This record gives sequence, structure tokens and C-alpha cells, in this order.
Amino acid sequence: EVQLVESGGGLVQSGESLRLSCEASGFNFPNYAMAWVRQAPGKEVEVVASIHHTVDKTRYADDVKGRFTIVRDNAKNTLYLHLASLNVEDTARYHCAKDRSAYGVIGDYRNPLQNFAFRGPGTQVTVSS
Repeated sequence: EVQLVESGGGLVQSGESLRLSCEASGFNFPNYAMAWVRQAPGKEVEVVASIHHTVDKTRYADDVKGRFTIVRDNAKNTLYLHLASLNVEDTARYHCAKDRSAYGVIGDYRNPLQNFAFRGPGTQVTVSS
């Protein structure tokens, strides 16, 4: 059974940092691109960051570039998201997401939400001003 379990969310003040973690099991983690997807009330679901299965390629949403960093440890089957310079607009539930196919090329994805449709339950990040 494929499982994605996120942790690390919490309540922080504007300008602070967090590190989210996602423990993956039930599939061959090193062979799959992964992503972090966030959902906030009243806003569209957004893929904020994705990483190629070979760890050397990453993509970021424009509103998080330079502030968020996606990292994976294939030896530990774990995905991370480092969030820095947080602001109230970053308040959302953050979900770890698995690519629907192995060896996907994230640069080719025109609609990454469709590719990263399998997601964990998420961890809440709340940023206060």
C-alpha cells in the first residue's frame, strides 16, 4: 500500500522558517518524481515544488522561488520542504505528492496537478503576521 506521511507543520510568525518532512512507503521511492502541493481555503490548489527522481532537477512556483527548497533523500525514502521567509499568504495545508508514473520528467508536465494526484493527508502550516 502506497503511503505518504507528512510532518513538521505548525504555527509560526511571519519571517520565520519551517522544515516539512514526508516519509514514503509502499513504492520504489527513488524511481518517482515527488512534489509538495498546498491548499488554502478559498484558493486554488498549487504545486509549490517538485523534484526529479534523480534529485538534480527541481521546479518551483513563482510565489515561492528563492524561499522554499525541495530536497529528497532516496536512501531514507524521505522528501523535505524547507520553507523560509514565510508570510501569511503561505498559510495552507501542505501535502506530499507522488508522480503517477515512474521516471517522469517534471520539465515536461503542463499540468503538474494531474501528474501529482496521489497525495498524503498533509500537514498544516499557519503563518501569523
